[in-house]
Amino acid sequence: MSAVFRIVFIVAGAITALFVARDALNFTIIQTFVAVLLVTAIVGVGSFWGQWRKT
Repeated sequence: MSAVFRIVFIVAGAITALFVARDALNFTIIQTFVAVLLVTAIVGVGSFWGQWRKT
């Protein structure tokens, strides 16, 4: 489970670094927000995957 979180936070860190400087005080807060958005998107795609495959 921690490997999944590490991968999500690595991807979130890369996406966040495109928009926010790494030395900004709120970088970790924005990184966490992006990680939550990524997890939400993954769960959303996973929940509709069966419907998309049937069509």
